[in-house]
Amino acid sequence: MMYLLRFCMVFTILGTMNGPEKPVDPSMQAMNELVIAFGSCNHEYEEQPMWAAMLKQEPDLWIWLGDNIYGDTDNMDTLKYKYQQQRSNPGYKHFRNSVEIIGIWDDHDYGINDGGAGYRQKTESQQHFLDFIGEPDHTLRRKQAGIYTSYMKEVGDLQVKIILLDTRYHRDTLFKKKRAYLPNEEGDILGGQQWQWLEKQLKTSKADVNIIASSIQVIPEQHAYEKWANFPNARQRLFNLVAESKARGVLFLSGDRHIAEFSKIELSSPNYPLYDLTSSGLTHTWRRASRERNKYRTGPLLVELNYGLLHIRKVQGKTTVEASVRGLNDNLYFKELISFPTP
Repeated sequence: MMYLLRFCMVFTILGTMNGPEKPVDPSMQAMNELVIAFGSCNHEYEEQPMWAAMLKQEPDLWIWLGDNIYGDTDNMDTLKYKYQQQRSNPGYKHFRNSVEIIGIWDDHDYGINDGGAGYRQKTESQQHFLDFIGEPDHTLRRKQAGIYTSYMKEVGDLQVKIILLDTRYHRDTLFKKKRAYLPNEEGDILGGQQWQWLEKQLKTSKADVNIIASSIQVIPEQHAYEKWANFPNARQRLFNLVAESKARGVLFLSGDRHIAEFSKIELSSPNYPLYDLTSSGLTHTWRRASRERNKYRTGPLLVELNYGLLHIRKVQGKTTVEASVRGLNDNLYFKELISFPTP
């Protein structure tokens, strides 16, 4: 049934609008717009047609969401070689010469499938990842335990903060029964130092939109695989922190799953719903997920090669995010318009 999505099904949900829209000066709209592409799950040795497809959308920024290569090794020479192979891919090389690149890792580029704090090569792996992403030699990110960091992007009077989490370096043990992960009620994902950093990032943010990138899904609960819901206390702590911080326009981006979907959760606070926008994969998908349940899903579940795209706009003081999932041949699979309360 889900295979019908290959015929470019378009699913659109409009956010709440207050009254009729006023005409917008096109030049003002362009001045206050940031275009961000994002995605995950990229085999370094497979064909990579998405880079050319994404360039047509003229993004200002690309966010890697993890599994940027499939390292899966304790051998750091092998990991380094695979990163070099990806950097030398002609399509990606042309793309990174045209678009600013930032990002995070997930398990396969971290070095071990479903890996966490116990991975013995994580210190060395961190440096290889930072080399790949183009991190300067003497930044704090080179010295700290983990790859978390943040960026502020300003276009006209639009401010967008991008918070990149590390869900691997400090993550506690996963418990498994048969093929499903079980809740680790007391376990953590981020570690104490990263939690303190994240709290400061959110509570001091003056941005119109605050994007939080997590390699694993934040909102979905029902599937059997890696997700924040495997650590329910940590997940609730994250939601509580977002609410207490009063940060505006928080959106989660995630990868990992070899599918694309948008999830939405309504909490008592903040005064807007939280979205988790998942895009995966760039070179391969997972057909077995086509009937997977997710009570928070707002549209279809996509099992085609895909990438995510955000058009973030601020017009006459109102901030909106047009989020879409796209593929080859300019296919638009689905999109959603998210609008935030005016402060």
